Amino acid sequence: MKIAVIIADFYLDIATMLEQGATKALYDAGHDVDIIRVPGALEIPPAISFASLHHRYDGYVALGCVIRGETTHYDTVCNESARALMDLGVQHLLPIGNGILTVENHAQAIVRADPAQKNKGRDAALACLALIDIAHSQAALMELPA
Repeated sequence: MKIAVIIADFYLDIATMLEQGATKALYDAGHDVDIIRVPGALEIPPAISFASLHHRYDGYVALGCVIRGETTHYDTVCNESARALMDLGVQHLLPIGNGILTVENHAQAIVRADPAQKNKGRDAALACLALIDIAHSQAALMELPA
């Protein structure tokens, strides 16, 4: 299978760790991976939408990090990126693993992104693969005679 990994590079150190965890899981499972880079978390859903137009990918992994600041921008970015990913998954039947971290500070992000610690990049990749399996099993059920 071919998986698109969309990475928001706003916090490059965090993005790099998330990418390492996700791509290792996908390569270890025998899948091909394309990396698509975007500036921030809000650009991930449109990038997935554009990529899905060509039907080249079996699934998508969204990776990025949003760290709370002094304004309400954090809430907007967290809520809208998550909502848009859910809309894409539900309305367009796209298997998407959501690895956009939403944290209070940089230290929390490191713990969650680091492949040697919580490895949330891997978790997002595995969630994507699980959704692909569910989609394939449901498609197979639809092909069975009644």
